[in-house]
Amino acid sequence: MDRVYGGPNNPTNEDRCNGTKLLLDPYAKAFAGKVDPDESIFSHYFFDSRHHTKLDMLDSAPHVMKSVVVSQFFDWGNDRPPEHSYANSVIYEVHVKAITILKESVPEEFCGTYTGGLAHPSSIAHLKKLGVTAIELMPVHQSASDGSLEKKGLLNFWGYNTIGFFAPDNKYAAYGDLGSQVNEFKHMVKVMHENDIEVILDVVYNHTAEGNHLDPTFSFKGIDNKAYYRLVDDGNEEYYFDTTGTGNSLLMRSPQTLHLIMDSFRYWVNEMHVDGFRFDLAATLARQFHEVDKLSVFFDIIHQDPVLSRVKLIAEPWDLGDGGYQVGGFLVLRSEWNGYYRDTISRDFWRGEDATLASFATRITGSSDIYAHTRRRPVASINFFAAHDGFTLNDLVSYNQKHNDANLEDNKDGENYNRSFNCGVEGETSDPAVLALRNRQRKNFLTTLFLSQGVPMILYGDEMGRLQKGNNNAYCQDNELTWMNWELEPWQDELLEFTAALIDYHKAHPVLLRRRNFFSVDGDAIWFFDNKGAVMKQQEWNASFAKTIMLYIDGSKITERDSDGVEIIDDSFLIIFDGHYEEMEFKLPRLDSISKWELILDTALTTAFILDSENYINLPESGILVSSKSIRLYRAVK
Repeated sequence: MDRVYGGPNNPTNEDRCNGTKLLLDPYAKAFAGKVDPDESIFSHYFFDSRHHTKLDMLDSAPHVMKSVVVSQFFDWGNDRPPEHSYANSVIYEVHVKAITILKESVPEEFCGTYTGGLAHPSSIAHLKKLGVTAIELMPVHQSASDGSLEKKGLLNFWGYNTIGFFAPDNKYAAYGDLGSQVNEFKHMVKVMHENDIEVILDVVYNHTAEGNHLDPTFSFKGIDNKAYYRLVDDGNEEYYFDTTGTGNSLLMRSPQTLHLIMDSFRYWVNEMHVDGFRFDLAATLARQFHEVDKLSVFFDIIHQDPVLSRVKLIAEPWDLGDGGYQVGGFLVLRSEWNGYYRDTISRDFWRGEDATLASFATRITGSSDIYAHTRRRPVASINFFAAHDGFTLNDLVSYNQKHNDANLEDNKDGENYNRSFNCGVEGETSDPAVLALRNRQRKNFLTTLFLSQGVPMILYGDEMGRLQKGNNNAYCQDNELTWMNWELEPWQDELLEFTAALIDYHKAHPVLLRRRNFFSVDGDAIWFFDNKGAVMKQQEWNASFAKTIMLYIDGSKITERDSDGVEIIDDSFLIIFDGHYEEMEFKLPRLDSISKWELILDTALTTAFILDSENYINLPESGILVSSKSIRLYRAVK
C-alpha cells in the first residue's frame, strides 16, 4: 500500500494527489478485503460533487483493499501449455463463480471458486464432454464493485471494473484472500492443462475502476493522474476522455501505462501460465490520440513481444467511441470476435430477415470479405451467436425485447436492438408449437456455428439452454439469473447431448474444422445450390424472398496437409439451411460419383443426430420436404 505525499492536488490542472488516501500498489500480486463505498475513498469533498475542487481529508485506509505480499513458489510439476491451433479450437466463455455456484457435486465451500469449483473433477468432466479446448474466463483481475450498485443491493458481477492488473480476484478464492488466491489460480490452470484445456483471460486494459472526476481514488489517480488517464480540458474543468462507457480510458501513448500493461501480460504468461488473452474493447487500446490507430504503439509492442508471440491474442474489435467498430481491423492480433457473424448468421438469417443469403454464405465460409484482403485466414474469425454481453441462446429464441428491470435502471441499459425472435410468444410459455420452434432454433444456432469456417465460441450454459429472462445486460446480477442451473429438464438434457455430439462430429471431420485457408474462388471445393438443386445464380443471392440454400463441401479437395505433411482427405457433405417460415421442398443436386446421401443430422427431430442407423436417400430422387427453420446434414456415399 502507498500514500503519495507532497504531490499537487489541483483538479482543474489535472492533479489529484492526496496523502490521506491509501493507494493500491499497481504491481501488487494479491489484495485482501474489498472496497467499502465510504465517502473517504473520494479525493474531493463528497458533498461537493458538482465542482470536485474541495479536498477531502478523511483517511480512506479502513475502507479500501490492502496489498498482500505473496510467495511466488508453486510446484508446476511438468506443466505444459496445450498449444491447440486456432483451427482445432473450441472456446467456452465462462464466469468462474457462475458455472459452479449451484453445482451439487462440488463441496459447498468450493462452489464458485478457482481451485475447488472450476477445477473440480465434475467441472472438468463437463468441459471434456463438450470437447472444449479452451476456457475464456470473464475478468479475473482484481476488480472493485461500484458504490452506486451496492447501494441498490447489486454489484459488478462480471468484473469489468479492474483495479489490479497482476492480482487474481480474491472473490473466487476458497481459502481466504491473504495470498491464497494466487496459488489457487495456478492450481486451476495446472488442472486445465493436465486435461488438455487452455486458459484464456478476458482482460480489461482499456479502463479502471476509478471512473471519472466524480468517482473514487484507489490507485492511479493518486499516483499520477496525467500519466495513466486520457484527459480533456473543456476550458473550465478537467474531465476524462471516455470511449468505454465506464468514466475513463487509460492513456495508451504513456510510457508508464504501456510499461504497466506489458509487465502484466508477461506476468500472467510466465508466472501464471495462461495461454492467451481476449482484449476487452480493443479499439480503445488503439486510440493513441482520438482516432483508432491500427498501427498504434500498443499493438506494435504486442506484435513484437517474444512472450506474447507464444499465446493466443483475441480482440473485441470495438468500443463506444467515434469510429470504434473495427471488425477486421486488428491486423497484428491473430483473431477477433466477429460481430458480423453474430448479427448476420446467427440472428438475421434465422429470424427470417430479407436479403440475407449473400452475407450468410460469406459468414459460414469464413468471412473472406473481412479478412482475405489483409492476408488473414478463416481462423481470424471467432464465430459466436451469444456472449456475456447480450441475450443467451435461450433468450434469443424467447424474447424480442430486453427485460432489464432487475438492474434497477428503468430498463434503459443494454442494447435495444437484439436481432432476436421469440417464436411467437414473449418469454416463457407452455405452447407446444412455440416450444417446438424454439427447440429447432436453438439447434439451428449451434449447428450453424459448428458447420462454419472459423473458430467457434459458445457461452457457458448455452449448451443446456440457460435463461436470463430477457436480461441482456446482466452485469450486476450475482444470483440465479446468471448462475448455471445444473438441475436440467428433459429438453435441456437432450440439448446438452446434442451439443456434445455436434462438437464431436465437428472435430472428427477436417472439412468442417481444419481449413486454414479460404475456399478458392476458382476451385470446386464448395458449391451453393437453390432448393431446386440448381447452382445459385447471381440475381438469387440478394432476392428478398430467398431464405433457403444448400451448401456442398467436397472433402477430397481440402488442399491442405496435416502436421506430418500428409494430405488431408475427408467425407463430402451437403447441408440444407431452411430459414423459411413454412415447410419447403428440396431436390438434392446431382453430383458426379455420388450415388446416395446419408442423413446425419436434422434439427427438426427430437433426437437430431442419426448415427445409430443407416438413413440413405438414393439418387435420382424427387423432392424431399424439409421442416421450416431447420437444418439437414447429409454425408455423400459414393
